[in-house]
Amino acid sequence: MSTENLPQTPGQPSRKPRVAVVFGGRSSEHGISVVTAGAVLNAIDRTRYDVLPIGITREGRWALTADEPARMAIVDRRPPDVEELAEAAEGGVVLPVDPANREVVYSEPGSVPKALGEVDVVFPVLHGPYGEDGTLQGLLELSGVPYVGSGVLASAVGQDKDYMKRVFTSFGLKVGPYVVIRPREWERDRSAARKRIVDFAGEHGWPLFVKPARAGSSIGITKVDGLAGLDEAIEEARRHDPKILVEAELRGREIECGVLEFEEGPRASVPAEIPPPDTHAYYDFEAKYIDSTPGLVPAPLTAEETAEVRRLAVEAFEAASCEGLVRADFFLTEEGEFVINEINTMPGFTPISMFPQMWQATGVSYGELVDRLIESALRRSTGLR
Repeated sequence: MSTENLPQTPGQPSRKPRVAVVFGGRSSEHGISVVTAGAVLNAIDRTRYDVLPIGITREGRWALTADEPARMAIVDRRPPDVEELAEAAEGGVVLPVDPANREVVYSEPGSVPKALGEVDVVFPVLHGPYGEDGTLQGLLELSGVPYVGSGVLASAVGQDKDYMKRVFTSFGLKVGPYVVIRPREWERDRSAARKRIVDFAGEHGWPLFVKPARAGSSIGITKVDGLAGLDEAIEEARRHDPKILVEAELRGREIECGVLEFEEGPRASVPAEIPPPDTHAYYDFEAKYIDSTPGLVPAPLTAEETAEVRRLAVEAFEAASCEGLVRADFFLTEEGEFVINEINTMPGFTPISMFPQMWQATGVSYGELVDRLIESALRRSTGLR
């Protein structure tokens, strides 16, 4: 790849802030991250910001990618891939781990490294491990580069459903019944681990939902109606994460609520409801992203229910020490009680995703949402805060 057309370091002090949109990554949510990046790149106001798209391949290479949002879409039910967008088959982007130097460098084998200019803020739209879980946030903290979204601790808590539920419980938020099977437990004594799950089902009933503890986008989740499908469900979850979570079914309505950080503090959007999909057993990956089961925005709730779920969403945001944005997911049980299922510190962010839709209904457009998140990150310092 020729380096003649790579972005140069602006020489004027009045240059526009440069936003690095980082996407892809090593998790099973790679393709959805690319779709999200396409939407964000399309929405960033180019009169206000310079943009540097950086894709992380499934193997972990940081690649300079084409700034072509139209290519970052699901086509024929197939999510896009960073390798298809990379400007070169080899070479990579390097972010210096030096708070005094924010200059990004591009290098290829056999070539002199090329400076791409300074990055003022990173918009990380990675989902899942190696991106949304505090790992990338830790790198950016070491580099001294501001970034959109939650910090290291909140990102890690938001990724690990086990510890997320423990945090929520400690702050008085109600969670549903669950059991965790850790890697060493399954490897050491599968019979004992399986018995724990069966005993849990005896207490709470079938079906159960078996899922990776640290994955998202409903990837690796299996609804299990009885003992016959349990081992297969465990192995499917363990393909994505050696630590698994088993949850009892909560009967009720799925309600989501967005939280966005304003200068005066976090605020909640109007909530949305996810109706049961017609062609899927539950709201799985295909129902979310391929068949695009539509949500109801705003959710048909009473004024009291709406106020309560908005209050609880902000409480969850604060309990996990989140920053920037969060989507909080709840069940409204048949008894009329809100039970929090999880938070997403970097939720799906395409224009048809629930988080932007909820804020659109609250009065914040997609473009304004992107701009607000960038501006908020530029105002926030790295380090302890």
